[in-house]
Amino acid sequence: MDFGISDKMQTILKMIDEFVDKELIPIEHRFIKEEFRDLVPLLKEKRQMVKQMELWGPNIPVDLGGMGLSLVEHGLVSESLGRSPLGHYVFGCQAPDAGNIEILHQHGTAEQKEKYLKPLAAGDIRSCFSMTEVNMPGSNPVMMETTAVKDGNDYVINGQKWYTSSADGSKFAIVMAVTNPDAPLYQQASMIIVPTDTPGFNLVRNIPVMGHSGSDYASHGEILYQSCRVPQSNLLGKEGLGFVIAQDRLGPGRIHHCMRWIGICNRSFDLMCRRATERKITPDGKTLATRQIIQSWVSESAAEIQAARLMTLNAAWRIDNLGTKAARDDIALIKFVVANTMQRVVDRALQVHGGLGMTDDTILAYFFRHERAARIYDGADEVHKSSFARRYLTRYQK
Repeated sequence: MDFGISDKMQTILKMIDEFVDKELIPIEHRFIKEEFRDLVPLLKEKRQMVKQMELWGPNIPVDLGGMGLSLVEHGLVSESLGRSPLGHYVFGCQAPDAGNIEILHQHGTAEQKEKYLKPLAAGDIRSCFSMTEVNMPGSNPVMMETTAVKDGNDYVINGQKWYTSSADGSKFAIVMAVTNPDAPLYQQASMIIVPTDTPGFNLVRNIPVMGHSGSDYASHGEILYQSCRVPQSNLLGKEGLGFVIAQDRLGPGRIHHCMRWIGICNRSFDLMCRRATERKITPDGKTLATRQIIQSWVSESAAEIQAARLMTLNAAWRIDNLGTKAARDDIALIKFVVANTMQRVVDRALQVHGGLGMTDDTILAYFFRHERAARIYDGADEVHKSSFARRYLTRYQK
């Protein structure tokens, strides 16, 4: 395995780092304190700057106007962008749009690509992914109550979804619904494209998360599908293959998330070290950095970030070179390892900042609130640990 970074990639990463430092971090205070919808005009200007620099859509194929980077390369970009909660959005590689672009590119019809994929990849519209249900366990996605029943040339969709992230302002949703209830369990559900202006698509609310409901892209919607009728031509891929398509989304998406979390680690670690060396705690000028407990946190954080980073890059390399199936265990491991590493690093950084860390005067409180979910979404840590262990232990069974 060679994780060497080409000269071209080093230049790209340097440009991205400079952009994040100069254009995004200085406006984060507005992102934290204002509604996202009010920032959209400003962020549109930043997006245009990114396009002019030819850095738009690192994971988007070149024929769709993106950079067409490999998964390892995009992982490095994601790490850089992850230092700011605005990074991925401004560079056009934010979830859930990034995953929707990937599956539309792989499984969409020519008509679907023209109508939905092209404007989505260009950043002209946004989308959402409607899978998680209120009364069903998110870690066991085959348990699903939402149905799509054929009626003439249409599907009629009924069900309740929540944590449909970024539904507010989206032009369309990709919905997981049961279309074949009598089929084997993993062949019952399909993915269907639903324009959000379709009668019966009801955004009930933006769910308050840690006290903030958010707006526009920065929100998590609860959706009620009530006799929501769309043509059967809106089926994405083949009927009954919803979970197969979801797996195509999972591997690359896990790399995107985990490297973004590494970026959060890097930002938090940097803030922690700066605070430790600047915060005086005695009359003779000694700082927090002179205390052994702080030194231990610095050493532990540095080691844990490096280990998590290399694990993720290794998983990305295996997906690039061997395929998602061969990297299944690597994908499972990085989910809980990187999420927990991020939690520890952010918590230590916040602790070093003391009362300041609890305020929104730094980015740390935002990270603490909004990234706690990393150990829950895409399958809770405990489920990934259990499923990996079961697979691994079969190697020892005689």
